[in-house]
Amino acid sequence: MSSEVAFAELYRTHYRRVFGLCRQLLGKAERAEDAAQEVFLRAHNSFASYDIDQPFAGWILRIASNYCIDTLRRRRKELELFGTESDERIAAEADDTDVLGDLLTVERAAEVKAAVAALPERYRVPLVLAYYNDASYDDVAAALGVTRSHAGTLICRAKQTLRRALQKETS
Repeated sequence: MSSEVAFAELYRTHYRRVFGLCRQLLGKAERAEDAAQEVFLRAHNSFASYDIDQPFAGWILRIASNYCIDTLRRRRKELELFGTESDERIAAEADDTDVLGDLLTVERAAEVKAAVAALPERYRVPLVLAYYNDASYDDVAAALGVTRSHAGTLICRAKQTLRRALQKETS
């Protein structure tokens, strides 16, 4: 099997997880699609440095999380330099609402999504990996380049911070 065919199979196998992580971190499907493509391009270009002894999922998710974090940092700097994206944000919120759904469920989902988005990056990334991308603590640790216990600590702190934020909103 050629390396191109093998990489195509890895792409098919892992695209949904990479896209899901990018979607949760970047917020919009269009941005997530672009990010996922860039992640696989970067993985393909650096495939020679991949350590076969580590899980591919952890490696590709680490590339994805690093890319998304860099993208968020660039976006934050652009906002500081060039102003806000209020029109885009309003359009994105309109796209994310479910008009036919139960209003309370939609409102609660929006509260949780906003609270997750407001978490500091060091907490948001492991939380998204673990709960939105169904990654194990070992996968989260591999993706972030930390120990398993440190990944668990980050996830625990993320949940505590998220819980406090959601309690403030309901008070």
